[in-house]
Amino acid sequence: MKRKNLFGGGISFLIVAVLVVMAFIRGPEQIWFLAGVFVIWGIYMIAAALLSNKNRIKAKSNQRRLKKQYTRENRRAAEFRTNGFHVPEVDDAPVGTVLLRHVNHRISAYLKSAYPDITWEWVSEDPEQLAAKGGTGRIRLFGIPDFNFAEVVFDQRAGINCDMMRVIPLTELDKAAGEPVKARPDQPVDLEVWYSIQGKEVLETCVADLNSRGHASLIIKESGEICVRQADNEIVQSKLKNLPGKGFWNSLVKVLEKDGLSASVEDSGIKVSW
Repeated sequence: MKRKNLFGGGISFLIVAVLVVMAFIRGPEQIWFLAGVFVIWGIYMIAAALLSNKNRIKAKSNQRRLKKQYTRENRRAAEFRTNGFHVPEVDDAPVGTVLLRHVNHRISAYLKSAYPDITWEWVSEDPEQLAAKGGTGRIRLFGIPDFNFAEVVFDQRAGINCDMMRVIPLTELDKAAGEPVKARPDQPVDLEVWYSIQGKEVLETCVADLNSRGHASLIIKESGEICVRQADNEIVQSKLKNLPGKGFWNSLVKVLEKDGLSASVEDSGIKVSW
């Protein structure tokens, strides 16, 4: 398009110049002026053609450079999508260590469902072998008042179960026995995990005992105490630790119903029937 504009401009210049010479110059000098016009026009056209060719070469060079850059960036993007980002220490870690990290995440998710602020560390030696072959290992717990250890069981079906424990040195036993138990705040919990870890075994034992003695229901108090009514009195049978607050009771009732129990929320607590 630019070449056509330059050529058109050159022709227009030539026509105007020839007309001016023929209109105002007469005699033998007219030939010389016309020759000069053609010489000037020829120089102009050669210069314009050279400049246009130079610009065209420069434009093609820029296009090739941009194309190479675009191709290089696309290749890098494709390599990133294919290979992804790798953390060197993860890639270089032994298989057993990587497997243990996956197991650690599962244990953390299991425990944090009931205790959001919990942290823990391995006490058992060589936990990589436990993660790979199964078995029972011990971990130490931090950040919760009721337990300080747990037994982690790895079964052959890739399942994980945690049995919570509290280990107290004999020198501190008397002191610990005299301290009041702190109430657990009403913080979000996974009720199914809480019931599995802390409530199920206690409640099943209590229900089996009460059923054998003719009872058909019990009351779980806000303090966690499990009571039965005897005449006009409520007799404490056992106690649930870290019972979630009243705001979670309606959801807890659904968890109990999934376990085959009939439950309802009352003013005095959660009534459980069987």
